[in-house]
Amino acid sequence: MLTIQNEISTKLDLAKIRAQFPSLSQTFDGHPAAFLDGPGGTQVPQRVIDAISGYLSRDNANSGGNYETARRTDKVILDARHAMADFLGCDWDEVIFGLNMTSLTFAISRSIGRELKAGDEIVLTCLDHDANFSPWKALEERGVVIRVADIHTEDCTLNMRDLASKINSHTKVVAVGLASNAVGTINDVAEVVRLAHKVDAIAYIDAVHYAPHGPIDVRAIDCDFLACSTYKFFGPHMGVLYGKREYLKRLAPYKVRPLVNDVPYRWEMGTLNHECIAGITECVNYLADLGRGVDASASSRRHGLLAAFREIQAYEKALVEKLIRGLLEIPKLKFYGITDPKRFDHRCPTVAIRIDDHTSAELADKLNERGFFTWDGNYYAINLCERLGVEASGGCLRIGLAHYNTLDEVERLLVALQEIAR
Repeated sequence: MLTIQNEISTKLDLAKIRAQFPSLSQTFDGHPAAFLDGPGGTQVPQRVIDAISGYLSRDNANSGGNYETARRTDKVILDARHAMADFLGCDWDEVIFGLNMTSLTFAISRSIGRELKAGDEIVLTCLDHDANFSPWKALEERGVVIRVADIHTEDCTLNMRDLASKINSHTKVVAVGLASNAVGTINDVAEVVRLAHKVDAIAYIDAVHYAPHGPIDVRAIDCDFLACSTYKFFGPHMGVLYGKREYLKRLAPYKVRPLVNDVPYRWEMGTLNHECIAGITECVNYLADLGRGVDASASSRRHGLLAAFREIQAYEKALVEKLIRGLLEIPKLKFYGITDPKRFDHRCPTVAIRIDDHTSAELADKLNERGFFTWDGNYYAINLCERLGVEASGGCLRIGLAHYNTLDEVERLLVALQEIAR
């Protein structure tokens, strides 16, 4: 069924989708809440909330026990591994759960660091979230050399020529984000992986920001590791890591002695957050069911996910085009990132702006008074904000859309920003 959301045609049933998210019906001081910072964490459908509370009310136990609720817990964890395997396009035993993407990346970087020696090199970028920067930079204490690829400041895209020039026979790791959490740029990670593998380096991809906006296929990318956070794609606050089985077996994790040495369990430190893991399965199922709703031929969960993201990408692309066009008409507004609609396949629906005579914190405060929830500052993309020369003056205002956002929200936001900018 094709629905018309004002000027945007989509197969997504926006009313049905929004009804599944309890938070979206809230009002604050008489204003309808508009959640416009999906990059900081998306809202959660009721089925995820039910799965979490259901686990706590029925099955709460530690894993590995010889009694019923412990066995149910084991099944909850295994089900979630299979769900994330479908989401990422990998096998279930290549899926690792952790507190968040940051802690998982630190775990992998420390493990890889055991094999590095003084003079070995790691290539990073100034476009990345610091969670894909500091864990690697910390290895400088072992004598590792850190090289940082630059960006094109005019559109905040990764300078691939500069990145390629920094990869050489001494390179052991190349760590790059699939998409920028600050300005929305989507990187050509398949080419990054190719360049890394050409010199036998490990390719580590941060997919946190991209995950709610498009399909991920780790086999097609051919990356060695890929990290994401489920609270960025409609789930609980947890991190998930894909690792090629050969690396998960070969690298030595830091772990307690009683923990088994089998993959993937050897990489999961301490007792996992079982209730949130129950929620992970349902956030994946939510997206798969959305895909089946727009494509009846999508029989498997993986096919449902691919169908969902095809429609999500088309809808979000139209939505962000309206947003960017309106933002560029506001006087005294500075926009950071890709603005050419012909290149919107290379960006997510996340934008960063500044308005003269207003700090980003002031803009966020004034929008909050009108019911619009955005983020201000550097959003942990501190290197990018320093490179753009905005860190010392408070960073930027970030506006991030998700598929549950509407054209009406975008239009009301533009009116509010025009009023603030006067």
